[in-house]
Amino acid sequence: MGKVVRNRKLSHTGETAPNQNYGAGLAGPFKKGATVAVSLFTIILIFIGALVSTRCINVYILTGDFLKNTSPTKPHSQKFEYSLNCREGNMSQTCPVTGPVAFEPGEPPTMVEKARPAASIRIVVVDGKVYVEKYKRVNRNRDEFTIWGILQLLRMYPGKLPDFDLMFECRDRPMIRTHLYQGPDATVPPPLFHYCGDDETYDIVFPDWSFWGWPETNIKPWNGFKKDLKEGNYRTKWIDREPYAYWKGNVKMGVVRKELFKCRNTDEQDWNARLYIMDWGREVQSGFKTSDLASQCTHRYKIYTEGIACLQPLVHYWPIKHKDMCKSIKFATDWCNNHTEKAQKIGKAGSSFVQEEIKMKFVYDYMFHLLSMYAKLLKYKPTVPPMAVEFCPEMMACAVEGLEKDYKLQSMVKSPSDTGPCIMPPPFSSAELKDVLEKKDHVMKQVETWEESGSVGEETIANILKAK
Repeated sequence: MGKVVRNRKLSHTGETAPNQNYGAGLAGPFKKGATVAVSLFTIILIFIGALVSTRCINVYILTGDFLKNTSPTKPHSQKFEYSLNCREGNMSQTCPVTGPVAFEPGEPPTMVEKARPAASIRIVVVDGKVYVEKYKRVNRNRDEFTIWGILQLLRMYPGKLPDFDLMFECRDRPMIRTHLYQGPDATVPPPLFHYCGDDETYDIVFPDWSFWGWPETNIKPWNGFKKDLKEGNYRTKWIDREPYAYWKGNVKMGVVRKELFKCRNTDEQDWNARLYIMDWGREVQSGFKTSDLASQCTHRYKIYTEGIACLQPLVHYWPIKHKDMCKSIKFATDWCNNHTEKAQKIGKAGSSFVQEEIKMKFVYDYMFHLLSMYAKLLKYKPTVPPMAVEFCPEMMACAVEGLEKDYKLQSMVKSPSDTGPCIMPPPFSSAELKDVLEKKDHVMKQVETWEESGSVGEETIANILKAK
C-alpha cells in the first residue's frame, strides 16, 4: 500500500447571514512554541474541531464554492426513497438476506494489518455492503455512529464508492506519532483512521461520530443541532451578554486545558475568563441539562482549546498564545469589549462559516473523496474477514430505542443525492502551501506584537477584516 499524503488547505467564504447576533472568536493552532489552540468563539463555533477534526484535509471540500462543480446525475422521474425493513419478524438485529457472503482469503493486507494494535474496529466495504470486526470496547457508541455514517454515505452515493479495508481508532487521542517514522531507516506509518489529528501524528482524519448524533449527551445529529445553536444565538443580543470569555470542559484532557484553568477568576485577579469544570458523573445524572450548548450563549466569547486549522486568525477568531495565556485572554477580551463592532464582525464570519460551510452534503463529499483516494492505494482486493459481521440500517436501527433510534432516524439519508460528489480540487503546490502557512503565521506574530506593545494596529486589523 502506498503512503497516504495529506494536504491541508485553509479556506473560507466571505458570505454571512444578515441580522444575527454573533460573538467574537479567539483561537490558535495546536503547536508548541507558538500561539496555542485556545479560542474565544460565539457558541456556534465550538464544534469546528470536535465535529470535523483537529486538522482539516483539503477543506475546500467543505466550502460552498464547489457546489457548482458537482457531478450531476440524471434526475429521477419519481424520487426514490429508502425505507427500513423493520416490519414484524425483523425486529432482531439482522440484515436482509440478499445473497451469499464470500469469505475469500485474497492477498494479505500487510500494511493495513500493521495498524490493528492501535485500532478499535476494522471496517470493510465489499460490493456496497459494510462489514465490521471489533477489537476493543468503545465508549459512548462512537463506533456505532461512525459505522452508521458510512452506511448513510453508501445511501447518498449508491454504487459509487469503491471497496475498501481500513482500521479505525475511536478513542480521543491520535495514535500514529510522526517521530517514530523519521530518519533514513524509517518505515512507512500504518494507515489508521481517527477523529483527530495534529502536526505530531499521521492519523487519517475522518468526521466525528457526533455528526450523526451523540445520544448519551443529548447532542442531536448535525442538521438539528446546528439549528438549535443558531436559535440559541438569537436569544440574547451579543451586546447584552456577559463581557467575558466562557469555557466548560474536562481539564484532564491535555496540558492546554490545565493551563487554561489557571486563568479562572479569583479574588486577587480577574482575567475576564469564566471557567467551569465538566463533572461527567453529575451531567449523566441530570441528563446533561446544564451542558446544553445551545443554551450557553450567555457570554460574548467562547473559549475553544483545539481544532481551528480550517479557520483564519482575525477573520474567524482572535488567537491566544500559550505563553502568558491569561494575559493574552485579558488583552483580547479588553480589546473586543472596546471595539464591539469589529469584534462582532469577526464572530459573525466564524459563525457564518459553520452555518453555511459545514453542511452534511459537504461532510459526505469529504468522506467520499477520502475513502475513494484511500481505496486506490490498496494493493489488494478487499474481502470480508472471517470474523467480521455485516452491518446495515435495519441491524442498527430496528431494535434500538429512545434517543439512539431517534437520532439514527433523523440522520438517515432518505434518498440518493440528485448530484454527484463535488469535484476534488488539485492539491496545493509546495510554494502555494508555504504561502498560505506563512500568511497565517504572520498574523499570529502580529497579534503577539500587539500584546507586547499593549496596543492593536487598527489599520492592520481593518485591512484584514476588509480583505476577508
